[in-house]
Amino acid sequence: MILTNHAKERIAKRLVKKRKLDRIYSALFSFLRDAVRVEIEDTVIFTNGKKTLVAVKLNGELLDLKEIVERVRDIEDTYECVFWDKKLVKITKPRKFLCEIPPGKYYFYINREKKSMYIGTQEPLLALTFRPAKRWERVLFYFS
Repeated sequence: MILTNHAKERIAKRLVKKRKLDRIYSALFSFLRDAVRVEIEDTVIFTNGKKTLVAVKLNGELLDLKEIVERVRDIEDTYECVFWDKKLVKITKPRKFLCEIPPGKYYFYINREKKSMYIGTQEPLLALTFRPAKRWERVLFYFS
């Protein structure tokens, strides 16, 4: 999952009170551990009965790690890199980040404009916002 700037701000405001990237993602991982996932068309909602994270599915490609390395070989800028399987998040060059990932097939998504990259065995999501849960989401959580 990649976070928009708005989602980072909302998570920092509602969960961690700090704007450090590692704390924001750490709070996100602990929130998702207890949350219920609801899919409505291309939108995915995670709720714990009190708070809700709203995300949309991204078009990630399932590639071998060697193919991913080839795609990011010429990138010299620093990116926000997310490896979802080991909950690893860093701001670094993609080539350097890929050295820490074991070989295998992963979903890969890169946004060169926003300088973010996702790698993981689950399909990539873009978190749009983090807000208080609506009434139907609270009921859904308590009955699931």
